[in-house]
Amino acid sequence: MGLLQNYLPVFIFMIIGLAVGLIAPMLGYLLGPKRPDSAKLSPYECGFDAFSDARAPFDVRYYLVAILFIIFDLETAFLVPWAVVFRELGWFGMIAMGIFLGLLTIGFIYEWKKGALEWE
Repeated sequence: MGLLQNYLPVFIFMIIGLAVGLIAPMLGYLLGPKRPDSAKLSPYECGFDAFSDARAPFDVRYYLVAILFIIFDLETAFLVPWAVVFRELGWFGMIAMGIFLGLLTIGFIYEWKKGALEWE
């Protein structure tokens, strides 16, 4: 019986979470305004009609820009923990980060020269 008492707060937390997750949307639906207009009922939030097939292929440059964004976003993810422990790493950490940033800079210059960042 003592083991079950340890799980009672978890069970209560799950019930409260489930209740909030169900009651909040229902209250929004019941109490929210119900004045739809033609722009709100249109297929897109921007109000424009569809101008082409939704399954049309994207240009490769779109994917290149997305991949470049992920690469430089991950660079930031590596820089923050490095900056936190910078003093403990010493010169080894400084050189390692210099190599890392140098490689990223070379890649960035390569992509820039190839025109991957140009958008027509």
